[in-house]
Amino acid sequence: MDFSLEFTPDLLAVFLTLFVLEVVLGVDNVIFISILAAKLPVEQQARARNLGLTLAMLMRVGLVFAAGWVISLKTDLFELFGMGFSGRDLILIAGGLFLVYKAVTEIHHKLEGDEEHTTGAGTATFGAVIAQILVLDIVFSLDSVITAVGMTENMIVIITVVVLSFGIMLFAARYIFSFVNKHPTVKMLALSFLLLIGVFLIADGFGFKIDKALIYVPMAFAIFVEALNLAAAARKRKRAGEKPAEPVHLHQQYVDDTGTALEPAARD
Repeated sequence: MDFSLEFTPDLLAVFLTLFVLEVVLGVDNVIFISILAAKLPVEQQARARNLGLTLAMLMRVGLVFAAGWVISLKTDLFELFGMGFSGRDLILIAGGLFLVYKAVTEIHHKLEGDEEHTTGAGTATFGAVIAQILVLDIVFSLDSVITAVGMTENMIVIITVVVLSFGIMLFAARYIFSFVNKHPTVKMLALSFLLLIGVFLIADGFGFKIDKALIYVPMAFAIFVEALNLAAAARKRKRAGEKPAEPVHLHQQYVDDTGTALEPAARD
């Protein structure tokens, strides 16, 4: 690996490209962390966000120093039905399946209304949340480091990009956390993104290379449309002289004194 630092147009281009990549992956991390941290008591949520992002940064830097080992993960370990699988492939498939599972489970809880009684804020343990964050940190970090090492062997550039991008994410995390959890539609959109990324990781693990632009461009468009919807709703309330409306809450179960869920007709 190269520890020299000589400013050239090519090196600057690599730096900017890696920086954008790290910020995009960092946003993915923050969204996932925000959804998991919301399950913790309020006093632990900020700690979980900051610790999750810090561990992700340290893991990514550590993998950069172990670049030789990381690259070796691309060597096939075995074949199945004529298809070779490397250590990287297995990690991506496992991580993708985990991400799909978490996204589908969260969407189910929010639409079925059992989140408040089974996985609501304050019921998850701090250690369990951090463990889940670490699983996805490993997957995102592995893909990121392999991409970075493939673009440059300059360790100073890679480490600088990682530290700077995570500094931005640490600053923005609480704002992203607050915004995502304040607007249920945005939270559902974020879960859909995580589901999409999980499918992308599984496909990549099975050797189906999908251009990242096909993932992130539709995501950016969806964010743009949702931003227009939120802005239009805010202008409508302002013209009507109304106070900010309470966000629409997703379905919530009602229970009787015995803890049995009531049907809609029984609630009236």
